[in-house]
Order: sequence, then C-alpha cells, then structure tokens
Amino acid sequence: MLLSFKTELQPNNKQKQKFRQHSGVARHAYNFGLSVILDTLELQKTDTSIKIPSAIDLHKKLVAEVKPQNHWYYQSSKATPQKALIDLRIAWQRCFQKVSSQPRFKKKGKSHDSFYLEQGTKANPGIKNDGYRIKLPKIGWVRLAEPLPLTAVHNCVISRTADKWFIAIKYEIEKPIVNDDRPSVGVDIGIKELAVTSNGDFFQNPKAYRKMSKKLKRLQRSVSRKKKGSKNRRKAVEKLAKLHATVANIRQDAIHKLTTHLAKNHSVVKIEDLNVKAFLKNHKLAGAIADCGMYEFKRQLEYKTEKFSSQLILVDRMFPSSQICSNCGNHRHSMPLKQRVYVCPACGHIEDRDLNAAKNIERWFEGIYIPVRQDLTVSSTVSLPKAVIACGVDKPLKSHLEATMKQEVNSESKVVLLSLF
Repeated sequence: MLLSFKTELQPNNKQKQKFRQHSGVARHAYNFGLSVILDTLELQKTDTSIKIPSAIDLHKKLVAEVKPQNHWYYQSSKATPQKALIDLRIAWQRCFQKVSSQPRFKKKGKSHDSFYLEQGTKANPGIKNDGYRIKLPKIGWVRLAEPLPLTAVHNCVISRTADKWFIAIKYEIEKPIVNDDRPSVGVDIGIKELAVTSNGDFFQNPKAYRKMSKKLKRLQRSVSRKKKGSKNRRKAVEKLAKLHATVANIRQDAIHKLTTHLAKNHSVVKIEDLNVKAFLKNHKLAGAIADCGMYEFKRQLEYKTEKFSSQLILVDRMFPSSQICSNCGNHRHSMPLKQRVYVCPACGHIEDRDLNAAKNIERWFEGIYIPVRQDLTVSSTVSLPKAVIACGVDKPLKSHLEATMKQEVNSESKVVLLSLF
C-alpha cells in the first residue's frame, strides 16, 4: 500500500532562504501561467478556435520568455516550476467542471508556501535519507525532527505552516495484521461530541477554535493595529499564524486518534454521507461545524480502513437516523437540534439522541425499509417510565426527561480517551 508521510524539518538559516526561494519560483511560475490562460480566455471570446494551453505548452512558454529574463530561476530545481504549472492546469480543469472556483493569483506572504522537488526516476529514486537527515536536490542535507523510514523516494513536497517547514513523501508499506473477529460499528458525528458509536462510546470534541477564540481575537486586533509593511506587523502575523497552527494541530490530533481507533478495531465502519458544504450555510452553526472537521474525518477513514483491511460504508444522507427509534423502529416526528433526548411515543424508549442515531446507522443497509413517519407526540396515553409520567400532564416535564436520560445514558455510555501509543 502506498502511504504518505509528513514530518517536520529543522533547516538552518541558509536552507530556509533556499526554501523561500523555491517557493517564490513556484509562485512566480503559477502566476505567469494564470495570466497566460486568462489572456487566452479573453481571446476565445472573439475566436473560438483558440485552445487553452496545456501544462506542457505553458512550460515551453515559460522557458522561452521568462527564464532568460529571470536568472534566479536557474538557482532552483527545474521540477519546481513544472509542478506549479501542472497544479494550475488541474485547478482550471476543476473550475471548468464546476467543482471549484476560478484560480486566483498568489501573493507573497499571503499564499501557502510550498514547492515540489524531484530527483532520479521511479525505478532509481534519488532523494535519500539516513533516518535523521534527508538529501534534497539544490539544497543538500536537511535535518529531520523525527526519523524517517530508510527508503529512497523519487519526489517530495516541502511546505510551510506558520514558522515551521514540513516534508511529505510517499512510500510502500505492508498492511498491518489485524484480528478477524472484529465487530461492525455505526458512528454518528456531531458537534457536542465529536463522535458517538453504536456500542455506547462517546468521543469528546476538543473544540479547539472555540477555546482559543478569545486569544485569536486579541492577536487579530494586534495585527490590525500595526502599520502595513512594518516589522512589528510581521511579528504579530507570525504570532497569529502560530496560534492558528496550534488550533489545527489539536483538531487533527483528535481526528487522527479517533479514525485510527475505528478503522483498527472494527471490520465495518458506517458513517453518514453528510453534505458538509450545505451545513456551513447555516451561519449559526457554521463555526461549530467547521471546528469539528467533518470532511477530514471522512477523508482519513477512507484510507485508514483500506490500511487496516476494514470496510467503510457511507449511509444515505436522507436516512432519518435521528427520528427512528432504535428499540422498536417507530418513525416519530421531526427532531430539532435543541432536543438532545430521544423519547419514543410508541414504546417509551428514552435514549441520548446521538447514541440512538448511531445504533440506527449501524443497522442500515442498501434498500432498508424506512417506516412511515407518525406525527405522534409523547402523551400520558403512552406507556412511559414512571419517572416521565407525572402530575397528569400530557407531555413529560423537562426535569423528568433530563433525570431519566441521565440514568439511561450513564448506564450504557462511556467517554473514551484515546492515545496514539
């Protein structure tokens, strides 16, 4: 199995300067290709026979027109501008297919600094490492923050996050040996809890952005007070970038531990095929949803289930997992988000909303029968527990519901703390 590995580099000042130089070459080539394609699109309005240049055409034009006038191109690897133009052409292809928006020009200090390096061939790779250092073309030996597998690679990507530089490589691994008698599990992703599984495990949501929001606002105000172009503003931007990186790392750490646990210990993992883009249009919940990393959760499960020889099943997004009783199968009326307790009007079953949904997700299969929704409300005629039926009221009191829910959930569920080691 081909696996990607990303780790931090520890370059010296001279190597950092070369990293920035390579990033500048990639950015310059990208902007040059973007301007050529935009000019071509303008000409197409009058002459439809003109074709949009490919990545090879753009590179030929770059070598003929740009490189002779900018000799600093020759101080960087030739693969860096080539890959930048390939990425640009892929971005335009996604734009034409209406998958993403139109590519924009990159600006120094605001765009994501990254570049591509290549040496040798796939049969005879030229980028080697001794476990603690890696030899990069045009740069030399660079120290690693943690040991890499002793293997040579054909290419790599260097990127910057805040004030740190990282390297990403790909290499072949053997799939780990796993147990044959692993159970299946249904997972409900949420905001209050990062995930709830059908076997009663609750995984806490770190809510990193929410916890750091006050500090982020303070640092953002500090940036806005500084004069543009000044050294103080640059220092303030670096502090803000470090905090954003910390928030992202906390979120990534929680998702990595959770997805590894699910893929390693279960033969079948079922999750809902959520439309995250539509969820983010709800401006009241967009911040909390983005802080969960729902798409990243799905992306990691896709390759980790393959790594651990598991199966990932995406449940139909129209399946009403929160409205069906996991005990009797009754389909009750709609469940607003503010209702955190599921009370079945047919059998009186009381359960945590997310746990009830996770159990329904675990039972889902293609073509499953969904009972017709019954617009029933919980009343005194329903055989509910004595803790719910009180005072002769038609609907159970909120205090009774909360007390009963705590008793039911605490007897089945448990909060799980994960570790990668």
